[in-house]
Amino acid sequence: MAAGQIIDEDSELALNHAIAARRLASRIAVVREAVGLAAYAAGDWTTAIAELRTYHRMTGRQTHLAELADCERALGRPERAIDLFRGADVANLEKAGAIELLIVAAGARGDLGQHDAAVAMLQVKELTGDDDAEWAARLRYAYADALLAAGRREEAREWFARTAAVDEEQVTDAAERLLELDGVTIEGDDADEDEEEGAEASATGRDSSDGDRESDDRDDRDGDLDDDEEEYDDEDDFEDEDEDGVDGDDESVDVADTDVNTDGLGDEDEKGAPAVSDSLEKPAGNDAGDDAVTEPADKDGDDKADAEEKPKA
Repeated sequence: MAAGQIIDEDSELALNHAIAARRLASRIAVVREAVGLAAYAAGDWTTAIAELRTYHRMTGRQTHLAELADCERALGRPERAIDLFRGADVANLEKAGAIELLIVAAGARGDLGQHDAAVAMLQVKELTGDDDAEWAARLRYAYADALLAAGRREEAREWFARTAAVDEEQVTDAAERLLELDGVTIEGDDADEDEEEGAEASATGRDSSDGDRESDDRDDRDGDLDDDEEEYDDEDDFEDEDEDGVDGDDESVDVADTDVNTDGLGDEDEKGAPAVSDSLEKPAGNDAGDDAVTEPADKDGDDKADAEEKPKA
């Protein structure tokens, strides 16, 4: 009962309910029927065929031949659908079931490209019978569709119109098909809603872009301030170097402007610094010329102390 109540709204959930019932009572025919119909609604064609065939064996009835034939069509086996129609005992079938099986078999003919045969199959007395019959709209719709597939456009338009006239519950889309044949396109409310959503999205996009531009401007201003602070810090570094007596620019100028005599300089050591000449490594007590060059002049009052402390040669 739960599966039957929700099969039109949620066929997957209905199938789950029916399968749960089958676990509890798999030998009850109505349970197998419920599983087969729920599987058919959910598009599980293989399960639907197996369960409905089991139901037919258990009851001896041929109640759901139309559903079985439709499953065969869905699985790409239209010949089997036609065979089910041929082998059915139409006289013992309910009128509604027999009409549904006829519609499915005609559709299988159409699947095989036999459109004229489909039209011929559907030309039964019920086609022009009672307009209030439950199968009237579906039978006339199938006939109109078969005519259109066979290239008989004017006749198809007539039967789509006759279908729309009796289809008060709108079980078919005959009215839309009729307008389509007439080349009429109706824009529904959905199109208007899409346009409104598109306009709102455009407005939102403009607002977002304006906000992005303002954010970029703020980032640029902040970036300029940071650059100024960095430049200020660099000036402080230059001032510190000047106070310490280290100025890379002055050194480069002195080296470039001064004539340097490279004669007599030693080779560079491993670190790249020039080697100290031998004359600078000589100890005190060498000739007077070297002493005059290397020893600094004593201040006043220290000459006597230096003379007393200096050892004799």
